[in-house]
Amino acid sequence: MNAFARHRERLLSTDKSRAVVFMLISVVCFSAMNLVVKFLGNIPAPELVFFRSVVSFTLSLYFIKRRNLSPFGNNKKWLIARGVFGVTALTTFFYTLQELPLATAITLQYLSPIFTAIFATQLLGEKVKSYQWLFFLISFAGIAMIKGFNEDVDLKFLLLGVMSAVFAGLAYNAIGKVKHTDNPVVVVFYFPLIATPIMGVVSIFYWVQPIGWEWLLLILMGVLTQIAQVYMTKAFQSSAISGLTGMKYLGVVFALGFDFFIFHVAYQPMALLGIGLVIAGVLLNLFFKPRKTKKIKVG
Repeated sequence: MNAFARHRERLLSTDKSRAVVFMLISVVCFSAMNLVVKFLGNIPAPELVFFRSVVSFTLSLYFIKRRNLSPFGNNKKWLIARGVFGVTALTTFFYTLQELPLATAITLQYLSPIFTAIFATQLLGEKVKSYQWLFFLISFAGIAMIKGFNEDVDLKFLLLGVMSAVFAGLAYNAIGKVKHTDNPVVVVFYFPLIATPIMGVVSIFYWVQPIGWEWLLLILMGVLTQIAQVYMTKAFQSSAISGLTGMKYLGVVFALGFDFFIFHVAYQPMALLGIGLVIAGVLLNLFFKPRKTKKIKVG
């Protein structure tokens, strides 16, 4: 191997490591945000999305102006698609988060890597190896062992959870479409740009006035979201999407931790085995993900 090849290999290795760190930060922040939403159970989902979007809009616009970037970006078609898909995914997820047990709602949302991988084969030209599907299945089996689906779960919210995962997968692919054209802050900005006016109007019909500490939680929800979105976007723009999205399964481990330490929920040994399967599936997917992908065609 010549010096250029070795240098290129080191750069690729560094990019992969940074992408993993970025994704881990994103998962932690998203997990904390889910906990905050659970504490805000009396605030309607559209209103939560609206407040989250207002905070994200303000922070994103600040950083855009500070970096002297164009707020509307370059690849507008896929930026708008990213915003629309993201708003749909988040709103349906908030509904399930409030109406279903925390781990059940997150389990449904974590179907998104499967849909992401499926859509990526068509939209981004990425290849998903057969063993990757096995790793996804291992993680999903672990999630099912941890919580599973209750027989009395309302079918409407079950379908909403699946719908949220589908649109999240589409949103992640839209991010991949703009990886070579737009700054991560601009990509994040398109979510509140679309969500704020739409959810603002919808919230009028479901408005519940926040009181006391709820205002602080609403602000915290927005800040955590902003950090999570930026680092998720950086991660997806640093490496192949199909390999990184498996890390989102780690969020259910954080959810279990919240249940145990905050809500004092005790888990049986089979649940602990399920945690092991989730982590195993994630690590296997990271270590054995495809090394090469087709060149992405932007446009």
